[in-house]
Amino acid sequence: MSDALLNALAEALADVVISIDTCDDDVLDPDTAVKWLETTGSLLDRLPPADRRELARLFRRTARRRPEGARRDELLRIPDGFGLDDDQHELYCDAIEHIERRFVATVRDADPAAPVTTCPGWTFADLVRHHGTTHRWMEHLVRTRACERVRSREIPLDLPDDPAAFPDWLARGADSVLGMLRKVDPDTPMWSNGADQRVAYFPRRLLFEALVHLADAELSLGREPSVDPGTAADGIEEFLENLPYFSWLAEPVSRLANGSVVLTATDTGASWTAGFGERGFRWSKSATAAPSACVEGPAGDLLLLTYGRRSADDPRFTVTGDVSVLTSWLAATAF
Repeated sequence: MSDALLNALAEALADVVISIDTCDDDVLDPDTAVKWLETTGSLLDRLPPADRRELARLFRRTARRRPEGARRDELLRIPDGFGLDDDQHELYCDAIEHIERRFVATVRDADPAAPVTTCPGWTFADLVRHHGTTHRWMEHLVRTRACERVRSREIPLDLPDDPAAFPDWLARGADSVLGMLRKVDPDTPMWSNGADQRVAYFPRRLLFEALVHLADAELSLGREPSVDPGTAADGIEEFLENLPYFSWLAEPVSRLANGSVVLTATDTGASWTAGFGERGFRWSKSATAAPSACVEGPAGDLLLLTYGRRSADDPRFTVTGDVSVLTSWLAATAF
């Protein structure tokens, strides 16, 4: 079956499901609507996991072809409504595919020699080379099921001589690592430089690596990054989970005086507390009663603040408490 036919069938099914789900009661009897949707769900339940993942991916592609708005949001909820989202590993891979395409398109239009304003001393060529190296490093680690650290400088890069060819090189690396991640069991044990010592660690890490560096490119071109609030919240937690394993962050954090910082997302309501000092680093998915400093703002902007791509005095944020503690924390955790 061709990709065109598969995409057409997925789009048709998605539109029928949304039409049934949102139809007025005086047009379609609610009991009949529920029966039709339950029958459809029962049929989809019989599909093998790989086919369910593929269908979820096709539904998301259908949604992303639509303009932003209520209809697009309803389409994006279909995989969850039918329970197609049981495989978090594949969800991360789908998200990476989308972000990497945006990344490649963004850097393709940029002068390789132009500065990256959020990474002092870097040009766009440096940014692309760095991210493309990450692709090849992760692909090598997962392919070989590495049981110990492998330095990125030990991996063949096949980097073109001409920086103008870097975007195509970047795209090839993204396709390669995604192909590898999608065919390996995420529960496979292996070495990682983070908390999760399984293959499952790598797509989640790569997603936020790509998101932050896409933001680097967009900000440097005078564009405003757009990060889904739920994805951003997961990114903040991924950062806090892995911080103790990233020596270049853990060491400066270990030298901080006693304090705590609370981040609160105004769009999702989620909060996180990071504590540090004599008791060592610790974090929780809640707001403590008396933190040293608090920052409130949209989840996407908090993620960029966490990675040092936004400053605490940005008007997007409301900061209360001891600003010096917050400043020290952000300086120590600059990624």
